[in-house]
This record gives sequence, C-alpha cells and structure tokens, in this order.
Amino acid sequence: MDADTKPVSTLTDEESLELLSGVHLGRLVTVLGGQAEIFPVNFVVQRGTILFRSAEGTKLFGTVMNEKVLFEADDHNVVEGWSVIVRGNAEVLYSSEAIEEAEQAGLYPWIATLKLRYVRITPTEISGRRFVFGPEPDSGHVPG
Repeated sequence: MDADTKPVSTLTDEESLELLSGVHLGRLVTVLGGQAEIFPVNFVVQRGTILFRSAEGTKLFGTVMNEKVLFEADDHNVVEGWSVIVRGNAEVLYSSEAIEEAEQAGLYPWIATLKLRYVRITPTEISGRRFVFGPEPDSGHVPG
C-alpha cells in the first residue's frame, strides 16, 4: 500500500493548519470544576493560531481559568476524512492592537448573539491524521 492509500496517515503541522483553514466549525475543550467541558465554536486560522469569539459565560470563564486547552476540528467526504487536534495556550485578547488584528480575520458570529471577546489559541502541539475510507480488511478468521 503506498502513502496515498494507507488507511491512516499522520499530517504535518503545516498540512493540519491548512486543513483547519478550510473549515469553520470546531470544538473547544477546557476544564471547569474538575470536569472536561466541550463547546462548539466557529473559528478562523490567523497567523498559525486558532481565533474564535465568545460571549461572557461558561466558555469564556473556562478559557480564562485554564489557559491550556484542546481544540479539535475534522471533515470528511465519501472517500476520506481528517481530524486535527491542537493543544495550546488560550488567551482572551484585551489590547487594542490584538483586537484590531483579530477583527481583520473576518470572523463573525453564526447566531444572533453578541460575542464581544476574541480568544486566540496558540498551538503548543498539533496532531493531525488523514483517513482513507474502505472496506474492513479480511482477518482470515471464519465466523463459527
């Protein structure tokens, strides 16, 4: 089996960020009160970082309280799929320069709610995998 048809292959950081740039819905994972919490977020990739907006509330509080977060996004078609997990440091943007830069990313809320805070995740580790779909290989065992 050549590299293009392996059922699972590892992506480089650059390939992973490129794939993330092509989708806009991911999941933020943080910890609140000792429990893992997951939040769907729309996002963009800007300068190799993940940028999303948040209203005041649990998601923002969890990000502020735990700068170390996980972020995951994936996509698929009938032939293949991929998944990228980003471990990183999250920060709420406060400086006018950082907010002005974030506003240039074209990130808009999907639903009619005020999301006044920008949050940037700077990756410390990126793990991406591509999956090629196909039938399960024959194990050689006969059911019986």
